[in-house]
Amino acid sequence: MGYRLGIDTGGTFTDAVLLNEADQVVAMAKRLTTRLDLQQGIADALGALPTDLLSQVDLVSLSSTLTTNSAVEGKGAPICVLLIGYDERQVKATGLVSLLGANSLILLGGGHDAGGCELAPLDEQALRETILAWRERVSAFAVSASFSVRNPAHEQRAAELVHELTGKPVTCGHELAASLGAPRRAMTAALNARMIAYVARLIEAVQGLLHSHRISAPLMIVKGDGSLISADSAILQPITTVLSGPAASVNGAIMLSGRRNLIVADMGGTTTDIAVVRDGLPTLSFDGARVGDWRPMVEAIKLYSIGLGGDSEVAFDPGRGLAIGPRRVLPMSLLVSQHPELHEALLRQLNIPPGSNHNRFAMRLQHDEALLGQLTPDEHEAWARLAEGPVEMLRAVEEKRWLARALTSLERRGLVIFSGFTPTDAAHVLGISRHWDVEAARLAAVIWAKRMRRQYGLGRWPEGDAEAPSREVFGRVVKAISTKLIEAGLHDANVDAQQARLASSLAALILRGESRVTTTPSVFTLNFSPLSPVVAVGGPAASYYPAVGEALGAEVVLPSHGEVANAVGTLLGQVVQRVHVSVLQPVHGRFRVFLPDGPCDHVTLEAAYAMARQTTAERAEALAWQAGAAKVEVRFEIDENRVDNDIDGEVFFEARVTAVAIGPPRRTRT
Repeated sequence: MGYRLGIDTGGTFTDAVLLNEADQVVAMAKRLTTRLDLQQGIADALGALPTDLLSQVDLVSLSSTLTTNSAVEGKGAPICVLLIGYDERQVKATGLVSLLGANSLILLGGGHDAGGCELAPLDEQALRETILAWRERVSAFAVSASFSVRNPAHEQRAAELVHELTGKPVTCGHELAASLGAPRRAMTAALNARMIAYVARLIEAVQGLLHSHRISAPLMIVKGDGSLISADSAILQPITTVLSGPAASVNGAIMLSGRRNLIVADMGGTTTDIAVVRDGLPTLSFDGARVGDWRPMVEAIKLYSIGLGGDSEVAFDPGRGLAIGPRRVLPMSLLVSQHPELHEALLRQLNIPPGSNHNRFAMRLQHDEALLGQLTPDEHEAWARLAEGPVEMLRAVEEKRWLARALTSLERRGLVIFSGFTPTDAAHVLGISRHWDVEAARLAAVIWAKRMRRQYGLGRWPEGDAEAPSREVFGRVVKAISTKLIEAGLHDANVDAQQARLASSLAALILRGESRVTTTPSVFTLNFSPLSPVVAVGGPAASYYPAVGEALGAEVVLPSHGEVANAVGTLLGQVVQRVHVSVLQPVHGRFRVFLPDGPCDHVTLEAAYAMARQTTAERAEALAWQAGAAKVEVRFEIDENRVDNDIDGEVFFEARVTAVAIGPPRRTRT
């Protein structure tokens, strides 16, 4: 057998590792992610690995935080959402108006009832007109019909028309979720559709590079539950790769630490993700994992996430005062290390009255043809101007206000990223990190502190001091992480009442050292279980988690190769496909199975279960082979709802039959 190649493309870094048959890291590389051209960052990482070992690779696996960050940051490709049989109340409940705007949501006649019977015929004429009106304006379509999990006929017909009239990708809600809850299912379908172009670009970039290195091994992608799927499957259902990076990181942390019971804390550029692991297995969330403000219906590792990472913007929030994240910006230390000529601009900003555009430079972030096709003339010109390098927003406001407005619009669309003062910069000022330009970090800290004092009255830091405000930021990051660890512990212990508020109160009482708001000793102590250490991984982990451990009085483990735990973890999963079918008893003596081609009734529960097992097993096994399994085993899970009745005895109401197909990924070289 040969080597396995793991790749993780994060928001800031792209990591690559080679594992041997003993799961040992034999080579690793960490390079900056190039969002505008993902292929370049991956190429840089692969180029740092031994060529002779790459030639012996027989499996490639990939994880990415791109879909997770897309959801957290509210970014994505333009789409049209077709809502069949929805009313205004349901539309409001989806939350998609705030994400996409009302114009992108189209209500159409049709839909079914809870029993799978058609409530109204599908309005195909309006459907055709809508698809034709939107086909040049979007990269994909999403379709969600009322009770489509009980009868998907209207979603399936809408998908047929989208393919026929546009040839563009379409996501159907019933293909992603088997649970009732039309608004959340619509949101899940919409998020999936928005991510298709992102994931397709990433996979295309990886496949091109593998070809250039003459690697013909299968390419697998990590799902949010830590299992694997083929690249082709991931392009169709990218929402399943939400939390891919954190899931891979959990797999990697378990292996690298050698612990079976642990709390995994993965800190990246945009988010910090926490998971509880018992006996080597992370807890799964079958009702959907929360990602930023969203909770899509995808099965994933149960994570406790906050929009806080090394690249989170440190800014003023009217409701919170000093706030860190969730907005991601480019650290000034990183930007100036790539563009040293910007030192002069920072020095100029240092000596003038502070404003909202200090420390702010605009750079291209990603290339999206559908979005670029919608730009105004001013936005097109601004996009072209960025090809020459970063644009100082302060100069743009002073000299070309049209340019500043256009760049701001491009940033909202997700095509441009701004720079700013971040926890990464604070760590550079304090000497904890030295990856990039330390002097730029110091200048950014002084400029930021000056603005906070004069504009908002925040902070009592000495004029011109970079270290005091950086210590403040560092302490707040430690407190935020520690509070989330406490919240995760409360949730794991089934303490349900207002966990976030209780965790914040406990943190204020218990945290020790610089992360405390006051230096008055507390009469309380908190101890994490010595049997479950905090295993901290990710690029910034070594900068912050020793202080987190000290603040909480908890054991913190920083495993060897922990900075590339995501890439290691991509290679440790199996192919797992789950297919669910519901069985109901709508009236006494009739058992209804909800199949992909519509409901089917049986006179006995045994017959209904037999049909459900056969259907789910066939579908799960087919999906597992399609997802890249080398061999497949199928097992069943049945979740029943029965109630004891004084007259009739035990009465069956409903059940969910699940077929789980499991197998190792194919490892072949041609």
